Amino acid sequence: MKQNLFKGFWNLFRGYWSSEEKFKARGLLSIVIALNFAMVYLLVQLNDWYNEFYNSLQNYQSELFWPLIGKFTALAFIYIMIAVYAIYLRQMLQLKWRTWMTNQYLNSWMNKQVYYRLQLSEGATDNPDQRISEDINQFVALTLQLLIGFLKQITTLAAFGVVLWNLSGEFNLNLGGFEFVIYGYMFWFSLIYSGIGTFLAHKVGRKLIGLNFDQQKYEADFRFNMMRVRENAESIAFYRGESAEIEGFLEKFSNVIKNYWALMKKTKQLNFYVNGYGQLAIIVPLIMAAPRYFSGAMQLGGLMQTISAFGRVQDALSYFVDSYDTIANLAAVVNRLAGFTEHVEEAIEIKDGIKRETSTEKKLSLNNLTIKLPDNKILIKDLNLELPQSKRLLVSGPSGCGKSTLLRTLAGIWFYATGSVTLPINSKILFLPQRPYLPLGTLKRALLYPSTETRSNEELIDALKLVDLPDLTNKLDVEDDWSRILSLGEQQRLAFARVILTAPEFLFLDEATSALDEPREEEMYDLLQKTFPNLTIISVGHRSTLNKKHNLMLAITSADNYNINVIEN
Repeated sequence: MKQNLFKGFWNLFRGYWSSEEKFKARGLLSIVIALNFAMVYLLVQLNDWYNEFYNSLQNYQSELFWPLIGKFTALAFIYIMIAVYAIYLRQMLQLKWRTWMTNQYLNSWMNKQVYYRLQLSEGATDNPDQRISEDINQFVALTLQLLIGFLKQITTLAAFGVVLWNLSGEFNLNLGGFEFVIYGYMFWFSLIYSGIGTFLAHKVGRKLIGLNFDQQKYEADFRFNMMRVRENAESIAFYRGESAEIEGFLEKFSNVIKNYWALMKKTKQLNFYVNGYGQLAIIVPLIMAAPRYFSGAMQLGGLMQTISAFGRVQDALSYFVDSYDTIANLAAVVNRLAGFTEHVEEAIEIKDGIKRETSTEKKLSLNNLTIKLPDNKILIKDLNLELPQSKRLLVSGPSGCGKSTLLRTLAGIWFYATGSVTLPINSKILFLPQRPYLPLGTLKRALLYPSTETRSNEELIDALKLVDLPDLTNKLDVEDDWSRILSLGEQQRLAFARVILTAPEFLFLDEATSALDEPREEEMYDLLQKTFPNLTIISVGHRSTLNKKHNLMLAITSADNYNINVIEN
């Protein structure tokens, strides 16, 4: 577990610092670390100030009071300025690092349609959106917080360790007639105290790592359940499914609460320990230094300086005790991101069993095409088909026979298949699913999707008119959730407008007219034939009225029982 955690952390950490931005990143980190070192130096100066100030009070040296107040003010002002910019520049570095990691993860997630492959693979990562939006931010923030804090505390330990050693003097211990002299005894005591404290903190709080991991998962599941209601509000309203949805909400929320109770109890135990540990560290240096003060070996200023130095050393040595909750959060984040990265890499490695070729001939060829489900159940076996340019093929058959999966295979997004697919070289292909995807933003963006090219408004208006959506021609620059505003029939007509603008050579339609009435469906097919007479079409559909719009039919009844027939029109 530890080895995997450290390996996962290193794999996540090293990318940015060896990237094309490495020199800027390292330079900015060096400045932040230097500022934190400067803060430690100023704390040493303030520690010396304690000695001067309280000795002057003890000796009633009123002439030193205001000069020493002035010295403190100057040191405090400089410290404040450095502290502010140390945090500001650390946040700047955090922003740049997060931006780089987010870009990397977004590219990996969208590359080779990994976002789709993840849904097909077993044990897929839950809530990838949370991994990218929240976990990356937490990983960067917590890593910088702990790394810079650790370096600062190491420097503090080195600086104040020397101070505390010199202030401690000697401690004479008589055991069994033998006298032992312990030099720098308060430093050694602080070292032993914090070592035991760190070990016990780990024993008390180690279960927080798993609890934090589960808490993020349950929170994301609960949030995703509510998001699903927003996306499917109309369907749920038709079903009057409010009670069922509330039951689902409460089931997910109960996991959140149950795990949070466990997290609260474990955090309570850790807080009892950490606060008790911290409060004991306040009184211990007074007890340890009191004998030297009362014996006259140390003045009041030396006592106050010793207490301050002991506190700084104790803080440095107790860094892991005080930061254990943060470390537990980081460990949970590393586990989530490392798991997501592993699943993304596995998805990328999934090999397409189809041999995809190009040809100078204007036709689509399928050779020995066998399509399976993930459990190896065969849907279509050894399909051979040649579809010349301008031909229109209708794929029909009972539900579940593999019609839509055939289109997924031809689109290259279904990997449980073997055989070969040959298409004309440089051919333009477009797939229309049953429910068109309309991205958030302007209607113009939804109409042009997935293209990012600029088209004139006149072209877009003409396309909308051709598919009988004239009411949308004055809304091209309006931003909204168009999948919510437009009916499914209007969305399907909008998808045909995309066909007009794309001008493909091969068009695949997966029940893309299911929400249209039969006359409107006929209009859309007639529009395609009139606009693109050489367009090759493969349609999946159930209506018998589609027969007259196609000249070939692939009728599938079972995996090894299908027929390719000519339709006489």
